[in-house]
Amino acid sequence: MHADLDTLCIALYVSVDDLLGPRIGPGRRPRLSDAELVCLAVAQVLLGFGSERRWVRFAHQRLGHLFPYLPTASAYNRRLRRAGPLVALALQDLAAHTPSWHDQLRLVDSTPVPCAASRETVRRSALAGVAGYGYCKSHHRFFWGFRLYVLAGPDGLPTAWCLASPKLGEREVVAALLDHERARLRPGLCILADKGFAGQAFEQLVAAHGAVLLRPDRADEPRRHGSLGRWRQWIESTFDTLKDQLGLERHGGRTLGGVVVRVGQRLLALAAAIWWNWEISAPDKRSLVAYDH
Repeated sequence: MHADLDTLCIALYVSVDDLLGPRIGPGRRPRLSDAELVCLAVAQVLLGFGSERRWVRFAHQRLGHLFPYLPTASAYNRRLRRAGPLVALALQDLAAHTPSWHDQLRLVDSTPVPCAASRETVRRSALAGVAGYGYCKSHHRFFWGFRLYVLAGPDGLPTAWCLASPKLGEREVVAALLDHERARLRPGLCILADKGFAGQAFEQLVAAHGAVLLRPDRADEPRRHGSLGRWRQWIESTFDTLKDQLGLERHGGRTLGGVVVRVGQRLLALAAAIWWNWEISAPDKRSLVAYDH
């Protein structure tokens, strides 16, 4: 087994096709199966194509030997916009079949997902009333869009995620995320967060799920865990991979469904690369170099 895009697509297709099974329902079976659509979506992100039109043209040349049929750009765009549940299901399945899933450490943090850069775009956007203005302390900038919350393993594997308005508090959103994932949280899990998650009520909420909250000490409290800088860097580097290599902030979504599926598309691409790097015993589990050409 090799670390290349063709092998990754084949392995991912087998995994997703087994997960979804045969198509059930009325109507003619689509020429591009759901499993093939998921593989195309992952390959698009790994190869850095933000435009569906440019991607479909290039896919005929680069991946035509793997797919008996490739749709037109408009058909692919329509299928992709409806593929949010498929992407989420594939991401959950890959996470559960990756060795780091059994690790007792989880990292949680959030990062901005901008959706507009001008006041006129904000006013006319289909996301008006759902997205909002927020402030990113890391980059000292305001943005309009969503915040992406990710619960990840130490290797950067996304195990749970959600998009939320920047106007909502971090503890409020993460509490809802943990409650949604309570059936998949194991007793004794350590959840590593930043200083923004300080508070006795939030620690008690995490403890109610059988987990333990770890966070850097604040300046106005007794020493408990120190700065935890080395371990906090793991989630920061994961977000850096999502932004710089997978184009998180260049998602191109213009509707709520479009933003959700394009963010999920990038998380799935990251999860697929980590999963396959574990399968082939690659030394760097989050390396995407072998799959971006």
